[in-house]
Amino acid sequence: MSLPLPPGDFGLPVIGNTLNFFTDPDFARKQHEKYGPLFKTRLLGQPTIFVQGPDANRFLFSQESDRFAVTWPASVRTLLGPLSLALQTGGVHAQRRRLMAQAFQPRALAGYIDTMEAISDRYFQHWAQTSSLTWYPQLRRYTFDIACKLLVGLDNASETDLGELFEIWCLGLFTFPVNLPWTSFGKAKRSRDLLLAELERLIRDRKQAEQSPDTTDALELLLNATDDNGDRLSIEELKDQVLLLLFAGHETLTSSLASFCLTIAQNPEVKAKAKAEQQALTGQPFTLDTLKQMIYLEQVLKEVLRVVPPVGGGFRKVLQTCEYGGYQIPKGWTVLYQINRTHQDPDIYQQPQTFDPDRFGDGRSEDKAKPFSHVPFGGGLRECLGKEFARLEMKIFAAKLLREYDWTLLPDQNLDFTIAPTPIPKDGLKVDFWATGSWEKQP
Repeated sequence: MSLPLPPGDFGLPVIGNTLNFFTDPDFARKQHEKYGPLFKTRLLGQPTIFVQGPDANRFLFSQESDRFAVTWPASVRTLLGPLSLALQTGGVHAQRRRLMAQAFQPRALAGYIDTMEAISDRYFQHWAQTSSLTWYPQLRRYTFDIACKLLVGLDNASETDLGELFEIWCLGLFTFPVNLPWTSFGKAKRSRDLLLAELERLIRDRKQAEQSPDTTDALELLLNATDDNGDRLSIEELKDQVLLLLFAGHETLTSSLASFCLTIAQNPEVKAKAKAEQQALTGQPFTLDTLKQMIYLEQVLKEVLRVVPPVGGGFRKVLQTCEYGGYQIPKGWTVLYQINRTHQDPDIYQQPQTFDPDRFGDGRSEDKAKPFSHVPFGGGLRECLGKEFARLEMKIFAAKLLREYDWTLLPDQNLDFTIAPTPIPKDGLKVDFWATGSWEKQP
């Protein structure tokens, strides 16, 4: 006797519940309350099963390439490109991942610190001079400048045509793949062509130039990295891989930094405790070792990523029919695991709606109760390759901010998050910003 399909509602013909999914941030919660821990629906024309919780994460992550394979909406597949690590599977993915990981080893990360500090100083000083600003667009420029400098060696990239092209490309990623001149997808597809042309120019220039001993960007490392057979990445593959790294080092990081800035401002006791930790460390240079000493800041950042994960979940294609939770998971369907729902599980986290960094401290360690309970970077074989790069940038940004600056939220703004495709404050996060070392904010 075959197992039943999960309960649920396929919605409208063809598009199913796609519009509800993209426009209602509570769509999954409402469906789970109605149907239980698993439910079926239709997204972008594809039958899709939603799952939640650490057990579901373990089930999917442990069977990567056997029963499940990563999949993305058609718009993302097209705009990332066929050679992107995000789309590769099986042995090819594993081999390329090992090669690209060389750009994110501890030695490489240590070489990125001075650049992250310098760009942070430049932006912080500008924001302090501006005094009142809408922070989110500025944070996008900040993370793009860091990504471009450390990945491909470009200075002030947000002020170039590359920055504008990249923004257009990002806007088309999670849209209906209608390739017409006036659609977001059509504009993004043309921007991709121009971006790849610029990346090819950068790559060819770098290949022809003599290597400088001071060059520490990822492109230099990837140009010289070899796979298990001693082969190097081709220019065509390098373009797709660098574009993916730029996206991963920009879009999700911007969301996470904005979430940190907003959430800390809303929790003054946490902010004061984090500032006190930084004051005790003032004068120590930023190194991988000194950053490890920022134990409370680490807890704060983990809690930010729990409460507002930059990616809400991930799609997997079912390679062979299997069973989970007493239901049939049919071959050819899609499974969506939910990071945000896992992070709100009351069986894992006490009072999950409360912002409480101490939940990750000694004696509680709530995320350790079950594997895959805290998965802001995904998990398993496809865990985010640049996880440590992101953690490094977040920690340097947060530490410098807490040591030398302060900020308050301006009134009369909408601080709810909208998904576009990562969580961002609806009104862009308007703040007063000042340097604490030079003058004190007047009431």
